[in-house]
Amino acid sequence: MTDYKTLHGKKIKHFSSDPPGSVSEGQIWYNTAATEYKSSVLVAAWSSGTGINTARQGHMTAGTTPAALVFGGNPGQKANSEEWDGSSWAEGDDLVNARGAGGGMGTQTAALAAGGSPFTNHTEEYNGSSWSETANMGTARQNNSYAGTQTAGLTAGGQVSGGTVIAASEEYNGTAWTEGDNPSSARLGHSCFGIQTAAVIATGDNDSTRLANVEEYNGTSWTDVTDIPTVRQNGSGAGILTNGLVFAGNAPGGVTNNTLSYDGTNWSAQPSMATARQAAGYGTLGTKASTFAMGGETPPVVSTLEEFSIAGTVKVITDS
Repeated sequence: MTDYKTLHGKKIKHFSSDPPGSVSEGQIWYNTAATEYKSSVLVAAWSSGTGINTARQGHMTAGTTPAALVFGGNPGQKANSEEWDGSSWAEGDDLVNARGAGGGMGTQTAALAAGGSPFTNHTEEYNGSSWSETANMGTARQNNSYAGTQTAGLTAGGQVSGGTVIAASEEYNGTAWTEGDNPSSARLGHSCFGIQTAAVIATGDNDSTRLANVEEYNGTSWTDVTDIPTVRQNGSGAGILTNGLVFAGNAPGGVTNNTLSYDGTNWSAQPSMATARQAAGYGTLGTKASTFAMGGETPPVVSTLEEFSIAGTVKVITDS
């Protein structure tokens, strides 16, 4: 500790009690009451939460951790939706068109459902009370990706009738869909996170091989970036382009609980989920530091929920 001021140009602050957990990661102080040097560190973990009312997989999601929405899903192309208030789930309005394996985006009170099985181009908007049909996508597809909001949405890839896996992307402006730039790889069941002008699609399957390549979208064109270290199909995603998360899915060895974070350049390992699962929600739900996975297939299809969080904690610094 004697070299800290030389290295950082500032002295270590002294406190009689630890500052709040919101202090910056890596900040060091001296606790005069405990006569200890301490630092703030971030700890990531998955924890169990209240499960959804209806077990499902391949469902669509939207919103944030304390105000989320889950809708549709399989088996049987479900129509019902559920709303989350941070502690419990309540039934919401049913979709006009029952479906699974589509794309979800937006918030709990302004959500969008696009595409899905069996190979539909139907799009619906949710206003917090009811679903209503809006302009159809140009291409009917299922297992497509998802990013953005109800008025600035993005979908890419998926599978069309006949089994062909496509790369085509479309953008939604709140009124109509228009063709966007195509990613370099056709894929289905891929993970996605971000917004319409800053999105990431990662891994997935081209109907014969799970893909490692990752692409970023800037609102105009797609660019290949750092490959994901653990490939998977039917994984989930959360966060933004520079602070994202990919978790769960069907990996080469089977259904996985693997979790990875992305900082806009590199991938890094995060704590694994307690329950390995796939198709635990198609849609960006919350942030990297606060999201959850609900339902999915382990197998069987389940209703259980796990919450992912990153929180600050205090660590005592020792000479060792």
